[in-house]
Amino acid sequence: MTVPPPAGFPVPPADLAARLTAFVRALRTHGLRIGPAETVDAAAVLTVLGLAEREQVRAGLAAALLRTDGQRGVFDAAFDLFFPLGVGDPEAVRRASAQQAADPADPAAPGAADLSAPDPDADPNADPAVLREELRARLVAALAADDRAALAGLAGEAVAAFGRYGGAGAAGRPGNDGWSAYQTLGRLAPETLLARVLAALRAGAADAAPDPTAPDLADHVLPDEIRRRIQGFRAMVATEARRRAAELRGTERLAERAVAPSPDRIDFLTAGRDQLAELRRTVHPLARKLATRLAARRRRAARGRIDLRRTLRRSLSTGGVPLRPAHRLRRPARPELVLLCDVSGSVAGFSDFTLLLVQAMRDQFSKVRVFAFVNRTAEVTDLLTRGGGDPAALARRILTEAKVMGHHGNSDYGSALGEFADDHLDAVGPRTAVLILGDARNNYRDPHLPALRMIAARARQVHWLNPEQPSLWGTGDSAAPAYAEVVPMHCCRNARRLGEFIGRLLPV
Repeated sequence: MTVPPPAGFPVPPADLAARLTAFVRALRTHGLRIGPAETVDAAAVLTVLGLAEREQVRAGLAAALLRTDGQRGVFDAAFDLFFPLGVGDPEAVRRASAQQAADPADPAAPGAADLSAPDPDADPNADPAVLREELRARLVAALAADDRAALAGLAGEAVAAFGRYGGAGAAGRPGNDGWSAYQTLGRLAPETLLARVLAALRAGAADAAPDPTAPDLADHVLPDEIRRRIQGFRAMVATEARRRAAELRGTERLAERAVAPSPDRIDFLTAGRDQLAELRRTVHPLARKLATRLAARRRRAARGRIDLRRTLRRSLSTGGVPLRPAHRLRRPARPELVLLCDVSGSVAGFSDFTLLLVQAMRDQFSKVRVFAFVNRTAEVTDLLTRGGGDPAALARRILTEAKVMGHHGNSDYGSALGEFADDHLDAVGPRTAVLILGDARNNYRDPHLPALRMIAARARQVHWLNPEQPSLWGTGDSAAPAYAEVVPMHCCRNARRLGEFIGRLLPV
């Protein structure tokens, strides 16, 4: 059952220390850089705050452990697993189960408050359709009042009523049971309550404030506000389902598998629409971070070897002691960059993000030229420059406005490389770094290796960035091993690896 945490420490200090270190291990698994000093600070936070105020503990641990942007989502999801609001059934479900066991025929028995219908696990005769409608009616009221405590309770009740799968009915095999937020939300369908919540809010506003301008304001503001509240309730259901699953599977195991990665660790090839949109929002912060690091590296590298003549001349003002050595200044040239990008559907998200990142960092290069292809090659440099205001539609604009496809829409790397070598080889010179973006899946066509060798012979350096994991190179229609024999091929599955590679690419 759910037991509110008392003031102070409700568990022995040793158990709390073990929980904290497990929490830190889970965060490290998701790429958060947390050292012993931060862990000691987090322990001091728990010592000072105790566990009585859960949100204060959350804020304190976040201040002690987080150091960079974009980590709060991972932290909050892991925190809800290791420091849950309670364990077992929610309080309303527990009281209803106790009331049903005490007197199934008496709906007014003590303990029946706050729950319209008992848990189906406790009452096998409960009608799921009736329970669903009662929960939906209470959800409408809670959403209209924006009562977060009531919404959290309803999330627990909904998961208890509709989220369980497997169990004793799954042939008794361990590992077949669990809790599903997707199943719960599918049966409860909170997104279909928008009109009912809006009607409740308008009715309340009409009774409280007969302002003639209120209906116009409500029509514009309230629907978006209700959608926000529904989205918050969906997040509560997901948190409750993860908490219950953690009790079955183990907290650390679930934290490793069920917590969504931070944006810079999202796999390009498996990212959904929302994740790709979140990735695009990280482009400019990542570009600023890389530019700052590169500027610092260039400042350090500009101090070359000691200039003996100037050092001795300076030492005359300090009695012959060379207190201020003089260096021969280096002026590293910024490289030219040529991007050759596969914009077909299989790797469009990867190419889209890389194009936006390079566009944001174009000041770090002396010249940038961009070529796109599916099975034909076309220069899209001007299109990328003009279309910077709408990054989400970049790939669509390239596909519709540039001649990147011939008589079919399948990738053909050999044909695209050959056309680039024939028509655009003048874009490559001795100061040019060429980046080829794509998964090298050639649909069993000729890879045209001589064209790639011709490009590599003219360029200063050529690198192939592949979003697939190396274990898949060479499987199916992949020509990655053949291309990797000609130019270096690098695995860039997420934004973090891509940023690290581009940082190494730029000379100092």
